[in-house]
Amino acid sequence: MSAPRTTLRRAATVTLTAGAAVLLAAGAACAHVTVHPDSYAKGATDGVLTFRVPNEEDSASTTKVQVFLPTDHPVLGVLVHPQDGWTAKVTTTKLKTPVKTDDGTITEAASEITFSGGRIGAGQYEDFDVAFGQLPGDTGQLVFKTLQTYSDGKVARWIEEPTGGDEPENPAPVLKLTAGAAGDAGAAPVKTASATAKTAGDSTARGLGIAGLVVGVLGLAAAAFAIVRSRAERS
Repeated sequence: MSAPRTTLRRAATVTLTAGAAVLLAAGAACAHVTVHPDSYAKGATDGVLTFRVPNEEDSASTTKVQVFLPTDHPVLGVLVHPQDGWTAKVTTTKLKTPVKTDDGTITEAASEITFSGGRIGAGQYEDFDVAFGQLPGDTGQLVFKTLQTYSDGKVARWIEEPTGGDEPENPAPVLKLTAGAAGDAGAAPVKTASATAKTAGDSTARGLGIAGLVVGVLGLAAAAFAIVRSRAERS
C-alpha cells in the first residue's frame, strides 16, 4: 500500500507546483510599470498619460518613482496632476535640437519626473497622471525608462526596451505613436466600438486561457488521484 500512496503524494506535489507556477507567471506579467493609453497619434496635442505603478514586493513599500522622458523626441508642455501624499518634481533639459511650433521655438523640455513622499503598499498600485501639450511626430514610439525605489532600499529598474516579439525581463513603459487620420494628425486616437470590443475580447481570452490551463492542471491531478486510488484498492 505504501507504493501507491507515495505515487499519489508525488502526483499531488507536481500538480500543485505546476498550478502555482501558472498563477505566479500570470501575476508577474502585470507587475511592471506601464503607461496608459498604450498609443497616441503622432503629434497629438493636449492629452494625458497615466503611469501605473504596482508594488511587487511583499515586505516593502514603493516610496519613489522616477520617470525619464526622452529628449531626442521631446514631450512638450508637461504638467503633473497633484497626487495626495506625493510630491512631484519636473526636471527640464536644454534640447540639442530646438523644436519649432506654432507658438515659437522650444529650447527646453521635461527630461525627468520624480514622485516621492508617498507609499504604495503590498498588493497596491498608484496611477500618476501627466498632461502634455504636444507629442513628437517624427518617431514611432516613446520609451519612458522608470526607476522604482522601495522602502528597504531596493530599486527596480524598468529600463529595457522591447526587441522583437518577446517582452524583456524589466520592460520600460512604451507609448506607441501611430499615424493620425488625414488632416487630423495631431488628434489623439479614438477607440471605436469594435476596437474596444476587440481589446476586451483579447483580455478575456487571455484570462480564460490562464483559467483553462489551471483547470486542466487540476483535472490531471484528479485523474491521477483516481487511477492511483483504483490501483490501491485492487491491490
